[in-house]
Amino acid sequence: MSDKSLPKMYTSIVQRYPEFGRALSDLGETVRKQGPIEGKQAQLIQLAAAASIRSEGAVHSHTRRAIEAGASEEEVRHTLLLLTSTIGFPSVAAALSWVDDIINSRL
Repeated sequence: MSDKSLPKMYTSIVQRYPEFGRALSDLGETVRKQGPIEGKQAQLIQLAAAASIRSEGAVHSHTRRAIEAGASEEEVRHTLLLLTSTIGFPSVAAALSWVDDIINSRL
């Protein structure tokens, strides 16, 4: 992922605290290597988690990453629709609007 697609706050934090930034990066890489879930599926799982905690920035980030990993717009949206009975319609609707932010910016 290019620096341009990273959230400004994330970039600011890792520039201010480079060791912390490396630790975050190393953690992500280590976790990705631990099991059989790869790429697109991993990003869709993380997207669902981001929606569950109503983190707009993380939904934006994992939407971008899921699409970059090969997920279709339909797969991204379906991932969120599947959460309706778990996190409720208002949370899903909010997450879908955040997904649209990213998809519409790519047009």
